[in-house]
Amino acid sequence: MIDQDLDKARKFFARDCTFVRAVSDPAQFPDAVRPEVAFVGRSNVGKSSLINALTGRKGLARTSNTPGRTQQIIFFDLEQTMMLVDLPGYGYAKTSLVEKKRWEGLIKAYLNKRETLRVVCLLLDGRHEVKDSDLAMMDQLDKAAVLYKLILTKMDQITDAGRAARVGEVDALIAKHPAALAGVLETSAAKKKGLEALRLFLCQQCGVL
Repeated sequence: MIDQDLDKARKFFARDCTFVRAVSDPAQFPDAVRPEVAFVGRSNVGKSSLINALTGRKGLARTSNTPGRTQQIIFFDLEQTMMLVDLPGYGYAKTSLVEKKRWEGLIKAYLNKRETLRVVCLLLDGRHEVKDSDLAMMDQLDKAAVLYKLILTKMDQITDAGRAARVGEVDALIAKHPAALAGVLETSAAKKKGLEALRLFLCQQCGVL
């Protein structure tokens, strides 16, 4: 049964996925008509790469080695059934205070007002310890009562010992945050690791399976 569900989730994410719009103001949000899953994390954590890997489309979400490039909320429509939402990266040191406040306000407006939001994938760079800005985002999600799943990225770039330590660190955090869902998912967009489990999780959260 699990294998069948994994295959169904894979086929679902292989369907047509298209860019809807990029917005810099809450007034520009598209109509909330279908379940949404959002991706958030520190600048350069690999949000766009993970979205591309999940959908099997290299150029769907724009990727860059330059931190802080994603400055808008970007909406993608998956087969008119699920919306994938790429939120601006946070924690970029060179961002001006004005820009930082604008991004924070935009993210807060989305998290607090988007009634079709089913779950947030909070991406953490598996190569590094959890940062203060990650903890602040967890607190923000807790206060907004938005369910979120912790996703470790770039897990192909660390040793087995480092992987175990990082998973243990994140598991310990989950118990302290009421809106965090149990269990951490390990992924690598480059090596296509953990994508099946993440696809299945998102489909279940949105009622696709």
